Amino acid sequence: MADKETTPPADVGGSSNAGGSLNFIHQIIEEDNKTGRFEGRVCTRFPPEPNGYLHIGHAKSICLNFGTARKYGGTCNLRFDDTNPEKEEQEYVDSIMNDVRWLLAGSASDGKPDPWDGLFYASDYFDQLYEWAVALTKKGKAYVCDLTPDQVRETRGTPNKAGENSPFRDRSVEENLKLLEGMKNGEFPDGARTLRAKIDMASPNINLRDPVMYRILRATHHRTGDQWCIYAMYDYAHGQSDSIEKITHSICTLEFEHHRPLYEWFIKELGIHAPQQIEFARLNLTYTIMSKRKLLRLVKDNHVSGWDDPRMPTISGLRRRGYTPESIRAFCERIGVSKYEGTIEMAWLEDALRADLNKKAQRRMAVLRPLKVVIDNYPETQIEELDAVNNPEYPSAGTRKVPFSRELYIEHTDFHENPPKGYFRLAPGKEVRLRWAYFLKCEKIIKDDAGNVIELRCTYDPTTKGGNAPDGRKVKGTIHWVSAHHAVPAEVRLYDHLCKVPFPEDVPEGQDFLVNLNPNSLEVVTAMLEPNLMNAAIGSSYQFERLGYFNVDKDSAAGKLVLNRAVTLADTWAKIEKKGK
Repeated sequence: MADKETTPPADVGGSSNAGGSLNFIHQIIEEDNKTGRFEGRVCTRFPPEPNGYLHIGHAKSICLNFGTARKYGGTCNLRFDDTNPEKEEQEYVDSIMNDVRWLLAGSASDGKPDPWDGLFYASDYFDQLYEWAVALTKKGKAYVCDLTPDQVRETRGTPNKAGENSPFRDRSVEENLKLLEGMKNGEFPDGARTLRAKIDMASPNINLRDPVMYRILRATHHRTGDQWCIYAMYDYAHGQSDSIEKITHSICTLEFEHHRPLYEWFIKELGIHAPQQIEFARLNLTYTIMSKRKLLRLVKDNHVSGWDDPRMPTISGLRRRGYTPESIRAFCERIGVSKYEGTIEMAWLEDALRADLNKKAQRRMAVLRPLKVVIDNYPETQIEELDAVNNPEYPSAGTRKVPFSRELYIEHTDFHENPPKGYFRLAPGKEVRLRWAYFLKCEKIIKDDAGNVIELRCTYDPTTKGGNAPDGRKVKGTIHWVSAHHAVPAEVRLYDHLCKVPFPEDVPEGQDFLVNLNPNSLEVVTAMLEPNLMNAAIGSSYQFERLGYFNVDKDSAAGKLVLNRAVTLADTWAKIEKKGK
C-alpha cells in the first residue's frame, strides 16, 4: 500500500537526478555494459496484458522502457501478454497500440534511432511454451495435479507455515506426460487439472510452492481462436517470452520482486537465455484510482462515460482531456525512478501540462458564466476590431482581431455588488480594464424579480483604448470579455479530480472506494467564446485567459462546439487544502 503521505520525486529525471547521477536501473545497465554481459546489447520490453486501457502508471513504464532503450542505442518490444482470453479483447489491444504511439510521438527529437522494435504477442509463443512445459515434465520438474483451485490455495500454506505436498506430486513422468497431452487435447473439463512446477512446498517464498503453470480453460482467444484449451499462467509465460525475444533487462514494478526467483528458476531449468529482472516502484497518484480492476468497475457501472472519460487516469482519458504526450513524458522524467513506494501529488502532473501548454497554446477569451454588459455611451452600430496577442510568451505567434461592440459578456464572478476589501474587479461606481480594450465603469445594476443581477449598464472611456489612460490614472483590475453579438456559444465541461480525497482507496471497513468519488468532478456550462474559436479543430488546445487550458472535444460537430477544461491556471486544490489546514 502506498504511504499516506505524498512523496517527492525520486530522481529529477528518468535517467539522472539533479546532480547528474544515474538512476539505479541505468547504473545496473552501465555496469552490465562494462562487464560485457549481453555483449553490450540493451533490449527492454513493455508487456501489457490487453484486459483494459493503459493509465498514467503504464505511461511511466512506457517512458522508462522505451527511454532506456533509446538512451543506450538499444531496442524495446511492445509485447501483449495475452494468456488470459477470458478478460482480453481486441479493443484493448487497439487502444494500447494507439496510446503507445501517441505517447512516444516526437520523443525521438534527440536524433537517436527509434527503439521500438516491432509488435509481439505471447500467443505467438504458445507452441514453444508448451514444448518447454513438456521438457520440464520429462525432467521431473513439473507434474499434473488434480486438486481444485480452492484445494491448491488451502494446501499452499502461509508465510509462517509450510505448504503441503499435493497427493499427485509423485506421479510418474510417463503418467504426467500422458495427462498433460490429454489436457492439451481437451480430454478433461475446465478446471479439472493443472500443470504445476515441482519446486519446494516448504520454500519461504510462497511463489516457489509448486506454482500452477497451465490451467484448462475453454475460452475463445482474440488471436488463436479455439485452437487451445489450456493456457499458461503469467508467471510461466512472462519470463520465457522475455527469453525468446532475447530481452536483456526485464524492468517491472515492485510487486514482482518476490516473483523473480520463480522467473529465474524456469529459465535456469530450461537452460535458455536469461534476462535480468529489475524492479522499480509503481506510480501512485493522489485524487485518482490506479487499479485497472477498479477502473473497469467505474466504466461498467457507468460512474464515468467510458475508458476515455476525461476524469479517468487512463492515457486515452488524459489525451481527451487535453494532456499532451510531451507533458506526460516531462512528468515521468521529473518524478524519476525509485525502489521505494510512495505517492506523487496530482499537482505535479497538472504543472507539467501547464508548462507545456503555456508554450504552445494560443490565448483566447471565453466567458463561462455570462453576465450581460451594455455600454451606454458606446455607439449602437459601431464595431471595432481590436488587436489581441496570441501568446505573450512567444511574440512570433502573432496577433488576432477581436470584435468589440456596445453589448458584451463578462464573467458573473467578475462583478460584485458589495465588494469586499481588496476586490479589484467590476463593482458599482468602480472602474476596470477590459483586456485589449478600454476602461469600463459600472453605472447601474439590473436585476430580475428574484433579485439576481442579470445586466449591467456601464460607460467606457474612449481615450483608454489598449488599456492605458492618458491622464495616468491606474486601474488595478483587468477582466476578459466577449462581444455579445459575435459570441459563439459552446458546451464547456469543467472537469475536476475523479476523487474528493487524496487517498481514495483508504476507506473505513465495510466501505469501498466509491464513497470517495468526487460528486463535483464534472460541471457543464454553456459558455460564450470569441468568434475566432468558431472553427476550432478537434483536439486543439487553447488558454482561455484567466480561466485555464481547454481542449476541443471529439463530441464537437458543425454548429456544436464542445470543450473540456484540461487544467486551471493555478492549483486551486492546493489552495483549498491550505485554507482547510
